[in-house]
Parts: sequence; structure tokens; C-alpha cells
Amino acid sequence: MCATKTRDIDATVAQARQLAAAGAAIVRIAVDNDHEVRAMAAIREATAGIALAVDLQENYRVAPAVAPHVDKIRYNPGHLHHIERQKTVADKVAWLVDVAREHDCALRIGVNCGSIAPEFLERYPDDQLEALVQSALYHCSLMDDLGFTRFVVSLKDSDPNKVVAANTRFADARPDVPLHLGVTEAGLPPEGIIKSRLAFEPLLARGIGDTLRVSLTLPNEVKHEEVEVGHQILDDVAAGRFISVPDFGQGLNIISCPSCSRVENESFVELAQHVRELTTYAAAHRITIAVMGCRVNGPGETDDADLGLWCGPSTVNLKKKDQKVGTYSYSEVLPRLREELDRLISARS
Repeated sequence: MCATKTRDIDATVAQARQLAAAGAAIVRIAVDNDHEVRAMAAIREATAGIALAVDLQENYRVAPAVAPHVDKIRYNPGHLHHIERQKTVADKVAWLVDVAREHDCALRIGVNCGSIAPEFLERYPDDQLEALVQSALYHCSLMDDLGFTRFVVSLKDSDPNKVVAANTRFADARPDVPLHLGVTEAGLPPEGIIKSRLAFEPLLARGIGDTLRVSLTLPNEVKHEEVEVGHQILDDVAAGRFISVPDFGQGLNIISCPSCSRVENESFVELAQHVRELTTYAAAHRITIAVMGCRVNGPGETDDADLGLWCGPSTVNLKKKDQKVGTYSYSEVLPRLREELDRLISARS
């Protein structure tokens, strides 16, 4: 996925070519506003020969404007309720299918742990994993009813064990549907690479998964390393080389989203690195800290973390679970994070 600002056409084209040169078969670009939508025509013209997927974010209504310039459209079922609330989800999906048919596009149904549709969270209040799977299955049934077959599904979580469980359940229920594998917010390397391996290896070994994405928190200039890691995992699985990390995830767990075009301050990547350095003293404690780079993923995908930071253009929101602690500048938030971490460790002791 391109991490550049989509409206910066030259930078986005350069990164799309960088990712393709590293071996990416599909390059995903996010659109979040009219400026980014308008940029897609020029990006498409300059990236001939590269398969492009577009991420509609929270605004599915932009689909007709970007569909002529891409090969695949990704929508998140958990974001469809944000606009045009008077319309049913089924009607919105039917409209997206019409757009895809008209412009010869495939669709990806991208279900994420931090943005599951409220309807399914209410239906399965004590089993978020089942809510994730059932949301995906429901949207597959909508595709079936519409007679549309050019679609793929992804079920992502920041916990590799949940990624394995969700994709296994889904594959058992719908073995006919192609799956795109991913660990959302895998985080900084090397931990993010280990998480990706722990998720992908058992699934690939069972023949589950048709495409995959490694999502690491990396600066733009080395974003292509995600693709290289993905190919290395595929090569290792094909050769029967697997990792074993028995105690991984038993202590401090830092999750951070991959840098992408939605990041509103590039200091986010540096902040994630500083959080890891600051919290090394808490390595033995079973605590999850989430560092999110934007307003799309930030609010919801920090709710399950013991401590969460989601970053805006000039400030960072600090949370404890789903409760907001306060809003701080990038320079102020690290001392406040340490205070809250110390309180949490003390309370648990």
C-alpha cells in the first residue's frame, strides 16, 4: 500500500513503481477526499502495467469517480453505515457491484477487527472473532444474490492467532472465495515481521490465502521492504522453513499501523519507534500499547489496547482502553504515556 499522500501525484507514482519493482503484484492506494480522487487519473496514466487497487476508506460514494482508473475496489463493511444512513447496507453493496461491473473492476470485502459493522458486534457481543467472520460471510451472500463473482475477502486483526482463527473459520465455510491475508497494525520490525509469519505460515501451509500483505510501520523510503518480507515468507513456506517463537506475545505487545496515505503527520513513525524505546523496561508485563497514525483507524482500533495513542496533524490522543486521557503535543505525549504505564503496572502489581 502506498504511504504517500495520494494527492501528491509524483510521490505516489514513484512509490507505486518502487513497490512494483520490489515484487508487489497489486499496489493499493487510498482515497479520502476530492483532491485524492482527482489525482487518480494521472496516477493511473503514469503507472501503466501496474495493477492498482483503491481503498474507499469511509466514503463509498467516490467509487464511480475512481473506478475507471483502477483494477480493484476495496470497501470496508464496517464503514458503510457512516454516510447515507437512510439506505440499507444491501442497497449500498448493490450500488458498488454495479459500479464494479460497469468499469470491469474486482471488489475486495475488507473486514477489520477495529471497525466491525455495529450490527454484527451487537449480534455477537461476546465473540468479536465470530462477528468478524459473520460480517464477511454476510457480504459474500450479498455478492451471491447479485450474481457477482469477481470478489475477494480479507479478515484482519492485529493478533496473529486471531488472524489464523478467523481465516480458518471463513475458509471452512466458504472455500470457494479467494482470501487476502494480512495482520493489520503488525508494527515495527522485527516484531511486526514475526507477527506476520506467525499468522501467514499456518494458513499458507493449509493452502489458505491467495494474496497477502505485510503491514509494517516503516518510513516511506523503505516501504518496499514490506514486499520483500512477504516474498521471503512465501519462499520459506514453500521450502518448508517455519519459525517457532513459543513465548512471543506473552509480555509487552506494541501494535502500530503501517504508515500510509492517511497518516496526517509523518512524525507518527518516529513516535512509534520512541514508544518502543521508552517502554523496554515494561517488557515482562502483559500490556498492549497501540500507536495509530490517523483518524480512520485511530479511535476504534485503540479501544482494546491497555494504552492507545492515535495521532492527528499536530497532537496525539492518549487513551486507556476506550476512555480518553487527554490530547498532547508530540513532544508532551511520551512522558504522559510513561506515567500511565507506570500506574497500570503498579495497579496490576
